[in-house]
Amino acid sequence: MSNPKKYYAVAQGRTPGIYTTWFGPGGAEEQISGFTGARYKGFSTRREAEQWLQDPSAATAAKKRERIDEFPTEGNPPLHAVVIYTDGGCLGNPGPGGYGAVILDGKKRTEISQGFLRTTNNRMELMACIMALESLKTPSDVILHSDSSYVVNGITKGWAQKWRARNWMRNKEEPAVNPDLWARLLDLTGRHRVRFVWVRGHAGNKENERCDQLAKKAAAGPRKIEDRGYMK
Repeated sequence: MSNPKKYYAVAQGRTPGIYTTWFGPGGAEEQISGFTGARYKGFSTRREAEQWLQDPSAATAAKKRERIDEFPTEGNPPLHAVVIYTDGGCLGNPGPGGYGAVILDGKKRTEISQGFLRTTNNRMELMACIMALESLKTPSDVILHSDSSYVVNGITKGWAQKWRARNWMRNKEEPAVNPDLWARLLDLTGRHRVRFVWVRGHAGNKENERCDQLAKKAAAGPRKIEDRGYMK
């Protein structure tokens, strides 16, 4: 049995260096995802990582294989890589709400937000993901960060897929909540290959904090629109 990779060397990325974690704030994944020309590799020992970092050109032949290993693509070639951060909430629940998202596409950074007259926290968390994914012009490999367990678990644990298969019923008696938004999000995960990553809110992640600022400003701002799905 091969040793698991414990160290990740990033030769070309946002902050080159050696990392001991792949996912999460400050991990190697944040340094290379969406970064054009990123070069990186995983190792079982720090010494191996340091040696490779000194001469990464020696591993050029393994670069493509390593990328596919780190970003499972179900046997298909990698797509355009994008990193997304999202957040949403309300001033009261329900109440005036808003969402915010940061989209990192290589060196391009895009921020989007919108306020709504009356909605819920969960609808704004879902809306942030939907609007960020809908902004992508081509099918992409996306790592989407959200501090909403409701959203992340709904996709990664297959809850939303089951609700849709049951005609948007949680069980025989209870209807699923927010089926309009879950349907849109599921459709988008069919267009893009999306990996949902939960991040702890208000824990110092600068992009998550920025999304929180965008969402709150939109919720309190004057240019709010109607959340038609909630009003129904």
